[in-house]
Amino acid sequence: MRCLMAREPGGTPGGERIRDVVLDPGLELGAEAELLLYLASRAEFVSRIVRPALEGGRLVIADRYELSTLAYQGLARGLGLEKVRRLNRWATGGLKPDAVVLLRVDPSTGRRRKEGAPDRLESESGEFFRRVAEAYDELARNEPEVVVVDGDGSADDVERRVIDQLASRWPGTFDVLRR
Repeated sequence: MRCLMAREPGGTPGGERIRDVVLDPGLELGAEAELLLYLASRAEFVSRIVRPALEGGRLVIADRYELSTLAYQGLARGLGLEKVRRLNRWATGGLKPDAVVLLRVDPSTGRRRKEGAPDRLESESGEFFRRVAEAYDELARNEPEVVVVDGDGSADDVERRVIDQLASRWPGTFDVLRR
């Protein structure tokens, strides 16, 4: 099966411009504006990238999607899960992933891994990232499509754990990725 790897927010010309805005460290955004910008990028991503790929029989692996928005804006920013779910459903036409891989790492470890100057989100407080981590934990307990993978260790170790988890869920589909 052919596979498409993409990132979100971004992935399209409009989505990349929105990504630049939402991550601009010199910009202050309210939670509602931040949410709507992410959803605008996602709407473009789904209509221009994901749906055509799926209709062409491709497997789509995206770096981020709905779970991130539920964690960051729905819970950590306090906008509410149901409101964010409803708006996301509208922006995506209801397109849901078959699986979401959640790489679980301590927030401080995740922040240390980032190279270069921090963007607007990376500049948030440790308290904010504690809320995000708690939000992801809550969502992982309650969302059946979430596959939790230990994100500690080398990139090769984490990649192997991800592929093993996906291959166990869909035998034969991900086996070619195993080294």
